[in-house]
Amino acid sequence: MQERAIRFDFGARYFTAGTLDKKTRQVWIIVHGYGQLAQFFLKRFEPLAVKGVFVIAPEGLSRFYLSELTSTGRADNRVGATWMTRENRLMDIDNYIHYLDAVCEEELKGVTLPLTLLGFSQGCATVCRWATHGRVDFQRLILWAGLFPPDMDFVKGHEVLVGKKIYMVVGNGDPYLTPGRMKEFEELTRKLDIKPEKVVFDGKHELNDEVLSRFAIS
Repeated sequence: MQERAIRFDFGARYFTAGTLDKKTRQVWIIVHGYGQLAQFFLKRFEPLAVKGVFVIAPEGLSRFYLSELTSTGRADNRVGATWMTRENRLMDIDNYIHYLDAVCEEELKGVTLPLTLLGFSQGCATVCRWATHGRVDFQRLILWAGLFPPDMDFVKGHEVLVGKKIYMVVGNGDPYLTPGRMKEFEELTRKLDIKPEKVVFDGKHELNDEVLSRFAIS
C-alpha cells in the first residue's frame, strides 16, 4: 500500500461581523475551539461591532456530528468542526495555514488597521501556528483557554512574537487548565523568550463578555 497526496481547489466558508469603513478602529480574526462552528462562535463577538471592531471568524476545515449514531442509526443534527486531529496532522496544518492566509488576503488586502488574532481552546494552537508560519501581519495575540503548541518552532516563534502584545486569558474555574497545564504554559513562554500578560476572570472554559469588551476598547 502506498499513501499519496494531491492538491486541488477547495472551497471553505467563513463569517464576519461589522463593517470595514472609516469608523472601524480594529480588526479581529477569531479562531474557534474543537467541536464549535464559526457562526455560533462569532455571536459572542457581535457586540464588539458597535465598538468599531470588524470581526472575521474562519472555520475548521473538517466537520463531524457531535454525537455518535444511535441504535436507530440516527445521530442528532448538531455538527462541530475541528482544525486537525493526530491523523495526517501535518497536511491538516498546512491546509489550514493556507486557508487562513487566503481569508486574510480576501478581507484585509490593503487594510492598515490594528489586527488582533484570538484563539480559543484548540484554536490557540491553530492561531499560533498560523502566526508563526503564515503571512499575517498582526499587532496583538490573545490565547483564550489554551496554550502555545508544544511542537512549534520556538526560534521562529520568538522572531514573530517578540514586540507583539501577547495575552493569556483563563477562567479561574477552567477544568482543562490545571496547575500542570499552566506550568507547561510558563515553560513554553520561556522557550519562546516572551512575557505574555495573564488575564484571569471568574468562570470556566468559556468566553467572558466583560473581558472581551475591555480588549475591544484598549
